[in-house]
Amino acid sequence: MTRMPAMEAVVHVLRSEGVDTAFGCPGAAILPLYKAMEVVGGIEHLTVRHEEGATHMADGWSRTSGKVGVAIGTSGPAGTNMITGLYTAMADSIPIVCVTGQAVSTALHKEAFQAVDIVEIAKPVTKWAVQVKEAATAPWVFREAFRVARSGRPGPVLVDIPVDVAKEIIEYDPAIDVPLPVEDVRPHQPRVERALDLLLAGERPLILAGGGVIIADAADELRELASVLNVPVQVTLMGKGAVDEDSPLFAGMTGVQTSQRYGNASFLESDVVLAVGARFGDRHTGTLDVYRGDRTFIHVDIEPTQLGKVFPPDLGIVSDAKLFLRALLDTARRRGERGPQAWVDRVGELKRSLGRREDFDTVPIKAPRVYKEINEVFGQETYFVTAIGLYQIWGGQHQKSYRPRHYQVCGQAGPLGWEIPAAIGVKKALKHTEPDAEVVGIVGDYGFQYMVEELAVGAQYDVPFVLIMINNEYLGLIRQASLPYDMNYQVDIHYDEYGTDNVKIMEAYGCAGRRVHEPGEIQDALEWARKEAVATSRPVLVEIMIEREANTPHGPAIDAVREFEPLP
Repeated sequence: MTRMPAMEAVVHVLRSEGVDTAFGCPGAAILPLYKAMEVVGGIEHLTVRHEEGATHMADGWSRTSGKVGVAIGTSGPAGTNMITGLYTAMADSIPIVCVTGQAVSTALHKEAFQAVDIVEIAKPVTKWAVQVKEAATAPWVFREAFRVARSGRPGPVLVDIPVDVAKEIIEYDPAIDVPLPVEDVRPHQPRVERALDLLLAGERPLILAGGGVIIADAADELRELASVLNVPVQVTLMGKGAVDEDSPLFAGMTGVQTSQRYGNASFLESDVVLAVGARFGDRHTGTLDVYRGDRTFIHVDIEPTQLGKVFPPDLGIVSDAKLFLRALLDTARRRGERGPQAWVDRVGELKRSLGRREDFDTVPIKAPRVYKEINEVFGQETYFVTAIGLYQIWGGQHQKSYRPRHYQVCGQAGPLGWEIPAAIGVKKALKHTEPDAEVVGIVGDYGFQYMVEELAVGAQYDVPFVLIMINNEYLGLIRQASLPYDMNYQVDIHYDEYGTDNVKIMEAYGCAGRRVHEPGEIQDALEWARKEAVATSRPVLVEIMIEREANTPHGPAIDAVREFEPLP
């Protein structure tokens, strides 16, 4: 057998698992792995400015590539800094592997420098957290880490490696090793038949596509099924891009925040809902008695414990989304039945009559106008990332998406600052397949500063992308959430002329930025940013100053969403 350092074996495993890029920060306890990466080669490494940034980069890389992302850190604070990123990946079912160095194994009980039990800390926000205790197990622990991350409902894994274990020599031959197989979760055909029975028994059926459809690469099957059955499709926020939003079968999004008026109206009129890969998040459902109504629900999920977690469905099916949709498509073709055209026509009527205005030309700028310009300037092939705040809600309501994996949003955890590192991960994931693809991050003025240091990574490693900042100089979402408390307390972050000068921040990192005050300036600024990003191969900012105390449509239930702007 071939003998090599244990960490060289690990690098061979990473490469064979499809990892060509890693994001991390070297430290004393993880140097054996970095030495192995230098010796073995084949993995580009980007040195981050904060380990949370590494996790979000790995997250964005995974969401775009469909493979397992990798983040690396040393011992102690490096691992604890990764917890938010692990939680984000866990919440959104994103497969990443975080690797941490550790103090020598004989000193872990002696309060050695930077010795912390990161495995126990990480367990609640990972599918598996493990410490390599014997060097000979290192390649097999990593094989299992990738299998666990990819299997079932995907998610994050943390592998902790004491530095003395990492330095050992082991027997390992990469020439005769391959990734571990991941078991297919196939649907039970009688349940597929029952699902089709229930769906076609409805007069106003809907298919609801969640993030599981994106993760399973099942958008093609979904679109074909909708066409064969003639059934309208809605998406959740995590499912955006599963359906072309210009399709006559697209019925919008339902929710108490990120939704369309016609989406909520279509859902309220529906009588059967087939939900695939959706978890019925509270900002989608709102008040459950309104959401459920008298509808029949069919819930399909690869994770058995998701079924019935929020409310009991009329039919639950455990299956991979792609395999279920294929099975349902085959069954539908065999039967040759279709949904009623009158319902498709009704959805189209609702789309035409229940919109929201975007053509505002007032100053200060109204946010819907920004999204109108974004929809017009950027092509369907553009990759977008966005995080949490009023701008996420406006984006869900106004921004169009056409392709899977082209609209990335940290849906459940909502960590501020996610966009900059995620955009770097997205862009690096495209380096071989679509090296010229445009990546755009839509950010808020407050969250922008949470991980702003990662701009240095974009500048150092020539990672071009456009940042569009929606700036109201407020903790806007929290100010809005404070309305029922009749307060506006500690949420105003304005000072001096603009508060923080975000254009100067960009310049400090060697990047460019431009500030916009007039709606008529938005298009030119966006076009400038696109060209500047290509010319400099660096991040570029367009900061758009919007009205300070604007509210997004929202409410407690999908039949009680309050509108704050004049309607068309």
